[in-house]
Amino acid sequence: MMVMAIWAVYVVTVLVPFLGLQRWGIVPRDINGLPGILFAPLLHANLFHTAANTIPLFVLMLLLVLQAGRKWPQPFAFIWLGTGLGTWVIGRGGAVHLGASGVVYGLLTYLIASGIYQRNWRSMLIAAFVFLTFGSMLWRIFPPTWFISWESHLCGAVVGVLVASMARHR
Repeated sequence: MMVMAIWAVYVVTVLVPFLGLQRWGIVPRDINGLPGILFAPLLHANLFHTAANTIPLFVLMLLLVLQAGRKWPQPFAFIWLGTGLGTWVIGRGGAVHLGASGVVYGLLTYLIASGIYQRNWRSMLIAAFVFLTFGSMLWRIFPPTWFISWESHLCGAVVGVLVASMARHR
């Protein structure tokens, strides 16, 4: 559903550009930018950006459901909101931060950290798979170009580990 929502928003953005949906991204430290915490992961700059985020998002969300079962919405919500809030706090001013990559990094680190913290065979197997399949993404937390929101990558990665740590204590 999440991936379908992202693609639906992208299609609306392309077909009805005068709506200016991208203004609903995160604008750091600006009260008007707070709604972006909820909406930014649904908004993307272009077709490549949309595809680059939705493919790993789909796989990592499937793995989250396998790992957490019916409890998957709670870590997902914390990752979504925590990443957005962190980006709002530390993001570059004067920029609009868009995309689901922060959520992707949050899921990535959550699934790896959960395998370390929970130490059950399912979580460890998923963590190993995620690390072997997507672990190279960790090198891209700080991308080489200025127009990519490394702040959301970093916030997502930190929030993912924190959420996994919180789950360990319950």
